[in-house]
Amino acid sequence: MTYDSCLHSLFLIHNKLQILPEEITNLRNLKGLYLQHNELTCIPEGFELFNLEDLDISNNRLTTVPASFSSLSSLVRLNLSSNQLKSLPAEISGMKRLKHLDCNSNLLEAVPPELANMESLELLYLRRNKLRFLPEFPSCRLLKELHVGENQIEILGPEHLKHLTSILVLDLRDNKLKSVPDEITLLQSLERLDLSNNDISSLPCSLGKLHLKFLALEGNPLRTIRREIINKGTQEVLKYLRSKIKDDGPSQNDSVETAMTLPSESRVNVHAIITLKILDYSDKQTTLIPDEVFDAVKSNIITSVNFSKNQLCEIPKRIVELKEMVSDVNLSFNKLSFISLELCMLQKLTFLDLRSLVSAHFLEKNQCWQRMFQKHQVQRIDFCLYNRNNFLNSLPEEMESLIRLQTINLSFNRFRILPEVLYHIPTLETILISNNQVGSVDPQKMKAMENLITLDLQNNDLLQIPPELGNCVNLRTLLLDGNPFRVPRAAILMKGTAAVLEYLRDRIPT
Repeated sequence: MTYDSCLHSLFLIHNKLQILPEEITNLRNLKGLYLQHNELTCIPEGFELFNLEDLDISNNRLTTVPASFSSLSSLVRLNLSSNQLKSLPAEISGMKRLKHLDCNSNLLEAVPPELANMESLELLYLRRNKLRFLPEFPSCRLLKELHVGENQIEILGPEHLKHLTSILVLDLRDNKLKSVPDEITLLQSLERLDLSNNDISSLPCSLGKLHLKFLALEGNPLRTIRREIINKGTQEVLKYLRSKIKDDGPSQNDSVETAMTLPSESRVNVHAIITLKILDYSDKQTTLIPDEVFDAVKSNIITSVNFSKNQLCEIPKRIVELKEMVSDVNLSFNKLSFISLELCMLQKLTFLDLRSLVSAHFLEKNQCWQRMFQKHQVQRIDFCLYNRNNFLNSLPEEMESLIRLQTINLSFNRFRILPEVLYHIPTLETILISNNQVGSVDPQKMKAMENLITLDLQNNDLLQIPPELGNCVNLRTLLLDGNPFRVPRAAILMKGTAAVLEYLRDRIPT
């Protein structure tokens, strides 16, 4: 076997390699080695490639990682996901340049304390393991994303949070957390917090002080916040929590915002643009977004756009100017009837909110609302409801280009089927399409969506649930209440997603 000593990247993906060829260690100039989707059970000691920067050994059968990995001193990215690792060697901390470590989908019960000393680490993925405790990171001052969802973590304490000064994304979904400490406010840079599917019954009011763009709370037994507030989205939840904090006078942020709002841009929140990276022109009842809003961006970086609660009939064409930086777009509570191609060009989009207010279709199905309207002789409800409703019934196939989209909210629109394009966005983790008129879903295509964790189909027109949907074993939250099907019965639905999926699998014809 002959290798070129000048080779910089080597791809051996989707083969049946069981052992690593020794000759690979002769590739002293190799910078990228890609071994994913093989049958490797071990990496030999003496694996020394001093110039290697990117190593992907995901989707193999590794049970251990050799201590000699510490010699990979130039490594920037290491992917060990989807193996059978029960532990990581302490020597892994010797990778002083490592920025991206992916250990998703293994059998890890703990991580070595030495991991906390990796000063260059920026992205850490530990999803779908067996962790019972959240590690502490006293030296990881650059850590921007920490993903520890789908573990067995029971406690989140101040000691876990106090060092995460640069954290932007904290994923704690599908654990066993019972509370969130007040010290969550130490995470002043935090933008996305996922607490869904835990055992949290209350939230600290101080959480409202954070400038979150996304807060996921579904699947918790929350008692202190009404469901209607949670359904209105992140900003309404934060606003509610802030309202519970005693008013101590105007905040420092308020004075800054006033000082930084230029006279020529009096309707634009320049403070939010500069400090929070948010372009906010919400709740203005406008039919179009003025040019001055986009002009105010200037050379600033914008990661979030909020044009909700207006009267927009189409998506502003100038939104395409933000295509290389914006990740969150909120167009909820408008009058959209179609999605323009400009939106499909937002290549970094991860979160999209297109929901509407309560639809007339939902009220027609809800007997409690009907009785209330009859009792009070309400006659003009259609006008009130549709005054601020999106009317979407389809999505363009061009949305397939949104290759980073993780969450989409289509609740309270007019969809009769799950939009076909959603099946072709493999990064989707959450689909919220409750209170529409969806009559069917394709379980085979749904199964192929390996990252889909949450699917909300409540209050639709599903006459039957295909048993094959039970094969979608990655689903952690499946909501089906309020549909006209007879089975599964309500008693099964109340047992939760795992019970529903098991019930459906048992009904698959053999």
